Amino acid sequence: MKVVLFCGGLGMRMREGPTSAPKPMNMIGDRPLLWHVMRYYAHFGHKDFILCLGYGAAAVKDYFIHYDETQSNDFTMVGGGRNIELHSTDIDDWNISFIDTGLSSSIGERLMRVRHLVEDEEMFLANYADTLTDAPLDKLVERFQQSPDAVASMLAVPPVSTHHVVEIAENGEVTGVRAVTDLMQYENGGYFVMRPGIFDELRPGEDMVPHAFDRLIPQRRLLAQRYTGFWRAADTFKDRAELEDMYHRGQSPWMLWDPHHNGKSPLTVPDVTAGSDQVLAS
Repeated sequence: MKVVLFCGGLGMRMREGPTSAPKPMNMIGDRPLLWHVMRYYAHFGHKDFILCLGYGAAAVKDYFIHYDETQSNDFTMVGGGRNIELHSTDIDDWNISFIDTGLSSSIGERLMRVRHLVEDEEMFLANYADTLTDAPLDKLVERFQQSPDAVASMLAVPPVSTHHVVEIAENGEVTGVRAVTDLMQYENGGYFVMRPGIFDELRPGEDMVPHAFDRLIPQRRLLAQRYTGFWRAADTFKDRAELEDMYHRGQSPWMLWDPHHNGKSPLTVPDVTAGSDQVLAS
């Protein structure tokens, strides 16, 4: 299936001083966040990518045009360094379309601008390109296939906030304090599976979430697939620093393609289930 990646936002919460690169180009180890997301999809056999570019488009294009396989693959240098023999490769069988979708477009508008590339597909995948997970993508797709009336599916994850919710009586008395993670609610974790019917719900000037999804809800055509395993958004410097630390400790559960690096067997990945819990779309 084709994979649509939204990687043209400003990413203001991740910017430190002037920069010309979008948030997905922030580095995790030796590779940008975007590469990690793409390797996740490629691990499950989905290697036809559509990059929805906007802010920092040149940085994304330049990275892949001058891609260096030696950064993440073993190799043998022969002929006094004149030739490199790779032991393995990352992207030689990837197809990547670089599409300008506007500097300040919403996600919904970006998706509409690549409609011609996916509207003939039975299904396609989509992602914000700034979140990492070890969710079993094959099961997400299978579950969606079993719901022929559904137009879209999103990964639904527990809140990851470290804040606490305060319960207050009418007189101002605090009646309880609970961690956000204890609430029986789920957040929009991205990792979308969609059918071309989503384009019937998109409108110029609106967004996919919540506008198009709000139209699908009363039709009962939006599916949430709960997942309680590893999921992390790289929204802030703190998030990226934590992911960077995990990477350097060799505990990177999202790197399913590298069993020596993710520190666990794929058999330990939690299952994913469909559900109708409230989804906090964002």
